Amino acid sequence: MDLQDQLKNLFPDHKPETPEPTAAKKSDIWLQDDPIICKYEKRKGKPITILEGYNGAESDFKKLAKELKTKLSVGGSFKNGQIIIQGDYRDRIMTLLKEKGFSVKRVGG
Repeated sequence: MDLQDQLKNLFPDHKPETPEPTAAKKSDIWLQDDPIICKYEKRKGKPITILEGYNGAESDFKKLAKELKTKLSVGGSFKNGQIIIQGDYRDRIMTLLKEKGFSVKRVGG
């Protein structure tokens, strides 16, 4: 007798929930066809990651910047249509954006 059978014996009225598929989750940020460019620079000797090339609404890009900064627990800003993240987080940012459905292009190194 495995664990599932034991649980059914203990709780005969319980009906297990079927989890909703997470892949079909609707994004609140507009997804574009062109890739977002993710590049690395050093300014004043400190590494930064720059995201640019988003052609949707500026408010959506600001939401994306805030979400990236909170998920990575780093500082950054949104200026002149670019997201500037403090530190070299290109790989993590690219995986986060791909999970959201964006196409991302790595530039420089």
